[in-house]
Amino acid sequence: MPLTPSASVLPLDPEGILAYAARSMFHLFSSISQGMFLVDRSGRIVWVNEGYKRFLPALGVASADEFVGRMVEDVIPNTQMREVLETGQPILVDLLTNRAGTFVVSRIPLHAEQAATANGGLGEVIGAIGIVLFDHPETTLKPLISKFAMLQRDLDDARRELAAQRAHALLQTSPDGQRRAKYSFASFIGSSPAAVDVKRHARRAARLSSPVLLLGETGTGKELLAHAIHAASARAAGPFVSINIAAVPDTLLEAEFFGVAPGAYTGADRRGRDGKFKLADGGTLFLDEIGDMPLSLQAKLLRALQEGEIEPLGSNKLVGFDARVIAATSRDLSALVREGRFREDLYYRLNVLPLRVPPLRERRSDIAALVEALGEDVAQRSGETPPELMPDALALLGAQHWRGNIRELRNVLEQLSMRSDSARIDANEVKRVLGETGLEKIDALKSAEPAAADGETVKLLRPLSQQIAELEQRAIAAAMASTSGNKLAAARLLGISRATLYDRMG
Repeated sequence: MPLTPSASVLPLDPEGILAYAARSMFHLFSSISQGMFLVDRSGRIVWVNEGYKRFLPALGVASADEFVGRMVEDVIPNTQMREVLETGQPILVDLLTNRAGTFVVSRIPLHAEQAATANGGLGEVIGAIGIVLFDHPETTLKPLISKFAMLQRDLDDARRELAAQRAHALLQTSPDGQRRAKYSFASFIGSSPAAVDVKRHARRAARLSSPVLLLGETGTGKELLAHAIHAASARAAGPFVSINIAAVPDTLLEAEFFGVAPGAYTGADRRGRDGKFKLADGGTLFLDEIGDMPLSLQAKLLRALQEGEIEPLGSNKLVGFDARVIAATSRDLSALVREGRFREDLYYRLNVLPLRVPPLRERRSDIAALVEALGEDVAQRSGETPPELMPDALALLGAQHWRGNIRELRNVLEQLSMRSDSARIDANEVKRVLGETGLEKIDALKSAEPAAADGETVKLLRPLSQQIAELEQRAIAAAMASTSGNKLAAARLLGISRATLYDRMG
């Protein structure tokens, strides 16, 4: 149909002009858009133009004949066409992301002409038009996206400043400086099976009053979980007091635990000083790195836990206390018991509710979420804009061994933030920072990269989940080989349960 009326049909009456304009606009949108389709009142696709057909393979549809006649939700994930049909209101500009990519789209309802009201209102909805305006918005709308990104950065800066002001205000109004939990279960980032499982057991522990023993490598988030257990417990209104046993000299530990009576020794405070047990009265006492406690103090700790009372240094009086104990260690307490370096009776007293916190290499699918959360925190503390890690950079981080776990990941992100000039960080930048900081790069990553004809390695651009699955299978195969097929020994070597090993082996 021609887009301009011939001389033989001019002039047109108002209704003719309106009908002609409608037909012209339809054909114009069909020709200049990246794709267009029509649905009827029920949401069934009734027509598709040539431009839209190129998206069909990515949507899992073999041909236009297979596309037409299907319900729109069944073939176009995340579409909002149903909302347009039900409300009769257009969605003129929107971003749609699905298997075919990210698009700028319009959705326009079609109204029955004969049902229009006499005052010019719209009639009943009889269908809708879906239009793909741009199929590469990051290129086509680059100026607009840049402006939006700048506004978003300004908003993030304002939010960080407001959060800092609120934190300062809370600190100023905190009654008598009482210690409170800093974290909740929402602070333990991750939706992997390992992360979900440890949070489920920790929530159960929060409902009980027995001692909790957190086991796991350094940097896995044991202290964060201790805060969260306290915050979700019946003692949440009480103090949360922590002590890192490894950081206190052995000669001072007893005073730190039980306090000092007035004038107990030369140079002691005349008023005395309360120990951590007394400070935690009514709340929770967190004993970090309990495996480093000297044997000489373990007997006194056991008695305090059993009797619920302490004897301050230099005093002859017993002082009662009511504190729930959460202990944590990165060491193998059962091995220390066998070696005679940790009291067996104290071990059983603490090991009532054991909770193993998984290392980062067992929850690699959480790394992207951790990168985002840690990056925001690093940016908030430094006042800089959080860096954006490209997919290949995330893939490289996901392949690391992470001996220092989340603490090491945070360090790498801080290094990237300080050392990188660009706001967008790719794999080459990550490799450079890892090399400069001396952090270990996983050997399996190099062996997994195919060599190019000129001897240089080709960037790894496969999905991260696929790379992780391959790394897991190689690790399992190596563990099985080194243990001569003994699944229990292989599971222990890998630091996972036998059930998890069976599950990963398929």
